[in-house]
Amino acid sequence: MVPVDSRGDAREIESAIRTFARSPHGGIIFSPNAAAMRAGHKLIIALAAELKLPTIYPFPNMVAEGGLICHAPNVIDQCRRAADYVDRILEGEKPRDLPVRAPTKYQVVINLRTAKALGLTVPPALLAQADEVIE
Repeated sequence: MVPVDSRGDAREIESAIRTFARSPHGGIIFSPNAAAMRAGHKLIIALAAELKLPTIYPFPNMVAEGGLICHAPNVIDQCRRAADYVDRILEGEKPRDLPVRAPTKYQVVINLRTAKALGLTVPPALLAQADEVIE
């Protein structure tokens, strides 16, 4: 894994991805990052397609726009858990006393059109576990 400093502009991100793509058998795990989003997630999706890089994205909309796979915390579950914190605070608990909780439910979205364009076969077991499959 090679980290890409996504604090830069679109040119820097494109250069880093193109450099990374030269190594064989690579892929990208695109973490949630506001700077990269500003630089253009559409650029990253397009580059991944052009360079035939399998990529995992942090948001389902990115897969709907042509990305390969999304593996991310389930937003609805996160909202429910946040509501629990609000309830506990309104009942008198101090925020500093509440535990920090990691996500427990994740969602998987797979774009089969993108997989086909990349020459990949998605195993049936992974398809069966997906929350959404885009065909």
